[in-house]
Amino acid sequence: MQVGEVAQTFAATDHRGEPFDTAAFRDKRPVVIFFFPKAFTTGCTRQACAFRDSAAAFQALDAEVIGVSADPPEVLRDFAAKYNLPYRLVSDADGSLRKKFQVPRSMMGLLAGRVTYIIGRSGRLLDTYNSQLSWTQHVTVARAALEAESKAPAGAQATTSA
Repeated sequence: MQVGEVAQTFAATDHRGEPFDTAAFRDKRPVVIFFFPKAFTTGCTRQACAFRDSAAAFQALDAEVIGVSADPPEVLRDFAAKYNLPYRLVSDADGSLRKKFQVPRSMMGLLAGRVTYIIGRSGRLLDTYNSQLSWTQHVTVARAALEAESKAPAGAQATTSA
């Protein structure tokens, strides 16, 4: 997916057992989807907690935040409970969402990629950020892209570049 293209949508059940469809957010609110390798690991915990710590900022931007990993739903429930994560977590045990979003593997193909997709209210991709080690930078890039979109004139497409 390239910046400016209409982003993929998907239907899923979150860690609380609640079904949702990202297509329902189109033309209503922006969406931040962050893919992370594995719950309870150092980098993933720091990344998830950084999104948690910025929840008020994302709420002020009316953004829906969704975390995706290959962990099973029960692990994601425990992860969300332990770290008080206020957003949806989705299990992608079969890798279909990673494939749909073209999330590359990293570290010589050994690790599932850590990529964040920032989707504007219109459903178009505003920006992406791909970094296995800059865990909290995913939040910074997502907020900057959404803030730029919120300040852009109607019909204009605001993008940032990481």
